[in-house]
Amino acid sequence: MENFYSKKQEEVFKDLNTQEKGLTDKEAETRLEKYGENEIKDEGSVHPLLIFFSQFNNTLIYILIAAALISGFFDKWIDVYVILAVILLNAVMGFVQEYKAEKAIESLKDMIVPTARVYRRGELREVSAKTLVPGDIVTLKEGDRIPADIRFFKTKDLRTMEASLTGESTPVSKKTVVMTEGTGLADRKNMGYMGTFVAGGKGKGVVVATGDETAFGKIAEDISGIEKQADHFQEKTAVLAKQMGIFAVFGSLIIFSLALFRNRIGLEAIFSLSAEFQEVFLFAIAALVSGIPEGLPAILVIVLAIGANRMANKNAIIRKLPATETLGVTTDIITDKTGTLTQNTMTVREVILPEEETVRVTGEGWNPKGEFYQGEKDVLPLERDNFAKLLHISAICNNAEISHDREEKTKVIGDPTEASLVVLAKKAGLENHVINSIEEKIDDHPFNAKLKYRASLSVLHEKDDRKQIYVVGAPEAVIERSEYVLTAEGKKKLTDERKKELIKRIDSMTDRAMRTLGLAYKTADPAKKEVVDHDAHELVLSGIVGMIDPPRPEVKEAIEKTKKAGIRVIMATGDHKGTARAIAREIGLIEEDDEALSQSDLEELSEKEFEKAIKEVSVFARLTPRMKLKIAKTLQGIDSRVVAMTGDGVNDAPALKKADIGISMGVEGTDVAKEASSIVLADDNFASIVNAIEEGRIVFQNTRQSSTFLITTNFAEHITLASSLIFVGPVLPLLPTQILWLNLVTDGVAGAPLAAEPGHDEILEEKPKNKDENILNLSILPMLISMAIVMTVVTLLAFAYFKEYSIEKARTAAFTVMGITQLFNALNMRSMKKSVFSIGFLKNKYLSIAVLVGLVLQIAVINIPFFQNVFGFESIGWEYILVLIAGSSFVLWFGEVYKKIRYKAS
Repeated sequence: MENFYSKKQEEVFKDLNTQEKGLTDKEAETRLEKYGENEIKDEGSVHPLLIFFSQFNNTLIYILIAAALISGFFDKWIDVYVILAVILLNAVMGFVQEYKAEKAIESLKDMIVPTARVYRRGELREVSAKTLVPGDIVTLKEGDRIPADIRFFKTKDLRTMEASLTGESTPVSKKTVVMTEGTGLADRKNMGYMGTFVAGGKGKGVVVATGDETAFGKIAEDISGIEKQADHFQEKTAVLAKQMGIFAVFGSLIIFSLALFRNRIGLEAIFSLSAEFQEVFLFAIAALVSGIPEGLPAILVIVLAIGANRMANKNAIIRKLPATETLGVTTDIITDKTGTLTQNTMTVREVILPEEETVRVTGEGWNPKGEFYQGEKDVLPLERDNFAKLLHISAICNNAEISHDREEKTKVIGDPTEASLVVLAKKAGLENHVINSIEEKIDDHPFNAKLKYRASLSVLHEKDDRKQIYVVGAPEAVIERSEYVLTAEGKKKLTDERKKELIKRIDSMTDRAMRTLGLAYKTADPAKKEVVDHDAHELVLSGIVGMIDPPRPEVKEAIEKTKKAGIRVIMATGDHKGTARAIAREIGLIEEDDEALSQSDLEELSEKEFEKAIKEVSVFARLTPRMKLKIAKTLQGIDSRVVAMTGDGVNDAPALKKADIGISMGVEGTDVAKEASSIVLADDNFASIVNAIEEGRIVFQNTRQSSTFLITTNFAEHITLASSLIFVGPVLPLLPTQILWLNLVTDGVAGAPLAAEPGHDEILEEKPKNKDENILNLSILPMLISMAIVMTVVTLLAFAYFKEYSIEKARTAAFTVMGITQLFNALNMRSMKKSVFSIGFLKNKYLSIAVLVGLVLQIAVINIPFFQNVFGFESIGWEYILVLIAGSSFVLWFGEVYKKIRYKAS
């Protein structure tokens, strides 16, 4: 799109070959063929079937398929069905997530209005918005959604809401003035953008861009151009799967080779498939099965699902399950200001009454409850004539309404700035029914951007129907038109000295990023029936109000938590630099002297300087969508950082998709932002992000503990098979079908509730995990190997003892010990550093129940005749079972000693 904002009306018309009466029908048709329809196009979506089948391209899935084939080889079809169900569950879940994620561009199409009012051959017509072309002349009025990018050449009190595009939280006044070349998108006062809407007034403009060439179209281009990256969780589980696959294959090959050597089996025996070779091959198959964690995918899904449920309870709704774990390794949060760090309201904080100490107003948001203080002294506003007059002006001179629905949700109709004045009056007790009994508004003059004020004509019923004109506007405009000030002693002349003092106090407000309004009045002629522009003169200044979109009360504490957690917070907003700095200081994000940078500041930097700024500066203002995207990309490239990005507008969508974790707003967020994100905040609250990160760290912890629990069993089974071959002889202590039971049933029973383990430590006071840190790493190997060796030793002792009776009894004893040591080891894995007794032995009630259920299943499968025949078990007597249970508990006591020595666990 050309820089039409920096050109005069005549130049714009000339460049677009158009005129004020519009295009001819023929010319419009010709241009439609040239530029295409006014819609945002995509390059065609991937067929859902392709998305579904792509979910099977995963190492864990390959391992599960191998496990299913092995189970089918042994005619264990129940195991086959269970494994296939796990594979299907994973595929369906991945398909749903990916299919939803690809809907972001389609959501942009909803931003286009169906019709537009356009001039063709001088006639005003209503046409389909899709048929608009560059050069069309469009007219707009209050409530209209802008159908294309437009350069205004006529406006009357025109204001537009551009929050979804620029992040600007208040209506933007539009003018026809030519802007300077290089003016940022958010500051182009003569432009209107597709998808934004008219908040007030009316205007006329020429279409300068349609479809993909609009500001929204460029955002769609940014979204579609962002390459999808694998989630951190998917990367790490893929690494884990490969590690286990390599362990299973190479382990079984080593055992196979060792068995061939141990039994002196030569090539002739191998090729003739002798009985000895078949026995050795069965040994190798058992080793392969023992190395595959069949229950791992299901357990990982459960860990994520439980984490997602806990996050939902804390107002963070997970759209993509792997995001629950990625939050746990987040190092940086790039957050918008309006509505996330702040309440997305305008709240009057201070009132300047001439010749009095500033009045401080309490209360939050649109809630009409608050107190008034001068210093430490309570103030009753309506008992003081000068303050009461200011409040009457606030209540009457606006066009805003505030209502509450049945669910107590607040709905604001009109300009938020004017709504804040309504709330101010209500805090003092001026409810609608009260004000209506005192006076009545008979005419209203809407805000005039040129004059910088609005005015109302009111009849005072309590003052013999005297009429007064109320004026609210920019302080400088109101003061300029005032000749008096209203004080506690009455009306006084507005001298130069008083004016200087007022301006000094107003400057103090603006330095703290407050938006200020002057309120004044004058007595009107009894015959007057309407307000006109020249009525606002010889006014009596009642006072000045200072308002701000205040920080959410809980944000300051949340920022402090992120600092302790080693997480950096960056504010990236479309709002003004002064406002951004003031809010950042108030919530403790930056210190008093810390700087903030605007987009224009950043554009002047070299790439090296830009990266340095991103590392050191925490507040960025007046940003365009592409600059937010550049900040996210740059940060991701620094020291392998994991970036979470928050946003609510269409302007945030590209950065939301690019970030490792995209977090959108559920209340104020656009559909585009939600579709591009991984997490949606139900309450739009920054504090909910911090709570979600805490749960994310618990998910990472539980992922590691659950995985270690499952893998310990695989290690123990592998070591048992190898040790048996070396020390006992080529006799299988566990059959492949028995191993599948241990890996799917016993591991599954204990592993699922282990995934629900709550956090034990002050987990938010730890530094973020390195994103390159694998689930299975060197730090956990000592405990993993120690537990596996203990399980192996106890299992082989039982196997060796009962081997004297029969091989079936020996396998039954080995199976019993291996299964019960798994259950005791699950208690160990509730914390890899703390004693299970110090964190509450029965605190995880689900695991306590699971251990008992697992114990019952373990005893039942070796004693029920049907299962004895299926698995090859033989009864060993209850007295021996009790001894085996007691012996198996040694793994728990060993774990306690290990933690005590290594971590000094309490």
